[in-house]
Amino acid sequence: MAVKKTQNDGYAQLRADMAAGTLAPAYLFHGEESYLREFCLSEIRRQLVPEGFEAFNFHRLEGKGLTAQALTEAVEAMPMMAERTMVQVVDWDVYKLPEEQRRGLIALLEDLPPYCCLVLVYDLLEYKPNRTYKKLYGALTAHVREVKFQPLNQDQLMTWVARRLKAAGHTIDVPTAEHLLFTCGALMNQLIPEIAKIAAYAQGERITRADIDAVASPVVEAQVFDMTRAVSRGDFDRAAELLGQLLTLQQEPFMLLSLMGGELRRLHSARIALDAGRDRFWLMEQWNMRSDYQAKLLLENARRVSRPWCARAVRRCCETDLRIKSVSGADGAGELKLLLMELAQTSRA
Repeated sequence: MAVKKTQNDGYAQLRADMAAGTLAPAYLFHGEESYLREFCLSEIRRQLVPEGFEAFNFHRLEGKGLTAQALTEAVEAMPMMAERTMVQVVDWDVYKLPEEQRRGLIALLEDLPPYCCLVLVYDLLEYKPNRTYKKLYGALTAHVREVKFQPLNQDQLMTWVARRLKAAGHTIDVPTAEHLLFTCGALMNQLIPEIAKIAAYAQGERITRADIDAVASPVVEAQVFDMTRAVSRGDFDRAAELLGQLLTLQQEPFMLLSLMGGELRRLHSARIALDAGRDRFWLMEQWNMRSDYQAKLLLENARRVSRPWCARAVRRCCETDLRIKSVSGADGAGELKLLLMELAQTSRA
């Protein structure tokens, strides 16, 4: 029976390769967790490229305008005072190459020299494999190890957060760490400056929720969640305040409305869960949530609203979205503010 691969298999294999010092001939890095990606790139470079010989053994190429011929020259360049070289290619859309260039790349991948480690990195450009180009897709699958850098799971992130705070002389308990991750997001590059701010602000050894709320910059999703929670509680003033803050940050009304619609749908499902006697784990499964923190908040909010209100709120959100996108010259910010007022008033009915 075949074993089903998980999305983290590539990352686990990469970590094993680095630990054993047996790096593969080629890798393809993509995914939103750029902190881990940059850490792995620096570790590969540390292992392969002796200090002082970077000009000979490390080659960084930009994908824009890159040809298969130029890449082949870099890959085939012999190492100096080292066993291997490292070639890093950034944002090269290989599936948009002309046919001749694709053939050249396929030929290179099928005959990679053992003294080079090629790393294709997708940073600003999203990696989208295209099975239409069967030969190129097959060559990449057969000869290049794909590594998708995803956010760590909740337990791993909380351990990492606790470790960084400990280095700054602070401790944090699990509920507070969950609040930090919910507020600031799960990407490590975003969390690093927020942790530094919180550690510098906190007066006591133990980090508190108040410390986080005082100085942390919440991600848009957390602000929209708070805005939706204020609406469900009938607190229009707070909802309007949060909307104003988001608009000041140049967030587009249609994008905010889309996020709010998602929160209202999750709130509706939480109300359904309560009525059906379901718990937070059922809710987590329905929405593929990484932790039960958001699920607990949703169930808490759902207790304050009725199922008909939730259904109407979702419908009105869709209607407002359609009006903003279909009516020429529609005031998106104004429409969104009116929707908040309507939902806040009816939540108390």
